[in-house]
Amino acid sequence: MEPKTQPLKRCGCNSPTEKCADLARTVKPAKLDPDVTLVFDVRREADYAASDETIPGALWKNPEKIDAWIGAVPRTLDVVIYCVRGGAVSNSVVDRLQAAGVKARYIEGGFEAYKAAGGKISRK
Repeated sequence: MEPKTQPLKRCGCNSPTEKCADLARTVKPAKLDPDVTLVFDVRREADYAASDETIPGALWKNPEKIDAWIGAVPRTLDVVIYCVRGGAVSNSVVDRLQAAGVKARYIEGGFEAYKAAGGKISRK
């Protein structure tokens, strides 16, 4: 019988071991403090353009051009991303970031849930 390989931990440390804690994939909307967190807005370009709101300090990153910007994302900081509803876009971007060693999570329910939870917003 062959030994089973364990899935890599999502700790973002680039060298996961059994001692690494799993990094949660998501953050609750009410728990995000954009004043102390690096936040990326990864809404699709059309969704971003159609809205005049954003999370204060969030940097918009085109999810379709992740190959162009992923190399510049800090590996030492916690990163929180969001799309409109925290679905396919957020999941695919978090997968890519975590695979590259970034400590990334996304907001459960996306920007809409963040606003509904009373999160700070600003005009673009």
